[in-house]
Amino acid sequence: MAHADFPAYRGRMEYVCLDCGARYPGDSLLYTCPQCGGVFLLENLDFARLKERSGQEWRKIFDDRCASRSTALKGIFRYYELLAPLLDEDDIVYLGEGITPVVEASAALRDMTGVAFAYKNDGQNPSASFKDRGMACAFSYLKWLCRRNQWDEVLTVCASTGDTSAAAALYASYVGAPLKSVVLLPHGKVTPQQLAQPLGSGATVLELPGVFDDCMKVVELLAENYRVALLNSKNSWRILGQESYAYEVAQWYGWDMTDQCLFVPIGNAGNVTAIMSGFLKMLDLGMITGLPRIFGVQSEHADPVWRYYDAPAGSRCWQPVTVQPSVAQAAMIGNPVSFPRVRMLAERFMESGGERAFQVVRVTEQQIMDAMIMANRHGHIACTQGGECLAGLRNARTLGLVGDHEHAVLDATAHALKFAGFQDMYFNDAFPPEYGVSPDRSLANLPELLLPQSAREGRDVAEFASLGAEAVVQRLNLQKK
Repeated sequence: MAHADFPAYRGRMEYVCLDCGARYPGDSLLYTCPQCGGVFLLENLDFARLKERSGQEWRKIFDDRCASRSTALKGIFRYYELLAPLLDEDDIVYLGEGITPVVEASAALRDMTGVAFAYKNDGQNPSASFKDRGMACAFSYLKWLCRRNQWDEVLTVCASTGDTSAAAALYASYVGAPLKSVVLLPHGKVTPQQLAQPLGSGATVLELPGVFDDCMKVVELLAENYRVALLNSKNSWRILGQESYAYEVAQWYGWDMTDQCLFVPIGNAGNVTAIMSGFLKMLDLGMITGLPRIFGVQSEHADPVWRYYDAPAGSRCWQPVTVQPSVAQAAMIGNPVSFPRVRMLAERFMESGGERAFQVVRVTEQQIMDAMIMANRHGHIACTQGGECLAGLRNARTLGLVGDHEHAVLDATAHALKFAGFQDMYFNDAFPPEYGVSPDRSLANLPELLLPQSAREGRDVAEFASLGAEAVVQRLNLQKK
């Protein structure tokens, strides 16, 4: 039963090819242009109707929805009119995604970096990564599409380095029939924690040799030739859902983006695409008066977008790269499928915000790991991609790209626990040579065994407690009261 506060507004959505400009109706499973193979963005043909309200009115609407009791408006669809406004309330899938906390850096960490910043902890989404934003939108759309077409079975499929498969499997298991989930993973390139998630959600998990890009080619062939729902970032509905990150950041800071810098790992380039698109929509509606600055971050082990923008504007040429092993696994992509979206939206971003509005910085694997450990040593829960963003901020400061008066928001895309294996490798100095990572001994941390196992044998609890307490006293040099 629909709630009275659910929006009455509906839009008409179309796929728009970024290469040839062809348009297709939004009620079909399309991922690339049938005419030229280009990627899509989705356009709301009725977006202009939203301008009948002022930016101030939209800000109040979204602020008022913070108190809504409607489940469909509690997560990313708080911003319903800006996302996929063709859905009915019963179509919307909500598992608690979105509205993730923005946590200001501890004073000590801020002082080390030399600039105020915060982490937005997207690892506090249901499957512990930002991918839930896109999946909530994509699966809501699939529910709408299946109902509209009375389909009795649709296979959802994705290639993944871990987070996408976890999110896709979780949402598919919740929705159930007619949706079934299959995920393709590069064998040996996914952490045990990430592999456990789609298995636990009951997905069919298939592994292939190679890297993510190889698996991506396989699912692209499947999507082109069979009726399957592709859930990678080629899926334009996922990009819409991920725009919610931008809306949440703007709302958290009172819709004032003055002197704000957002650092976003590029990976497959879907998230940075979505974030730029979201801010441009808000600017168009007058919800914000100026754009923040966006910094994409890439590891030197997978840096095609950095290479493109590092070249002079008149001589830029897109060239995929062969990736090397990276601790930022979600970013270990040498040919991001969303790069055409990035290029188009970055041009629009710089037209509105100036040449410094969009930039790309590059970091080393060593810097990523040092930054992740340093962040978490100071009370954060950053994943390796969160470490990548902090390393990017530090490099941007060194290059003079971020001023003392500015404030940064770093995207921690997943929960630190998903990457506990890399932390263990860092603490134990166990990284294979190809990573190029050696631990900073001042950051390494290992458990200490105070007493041998034999110390417990033959002693009752009280006697052992006394012995154990004395060992702690000696280790910590404690003084009696």
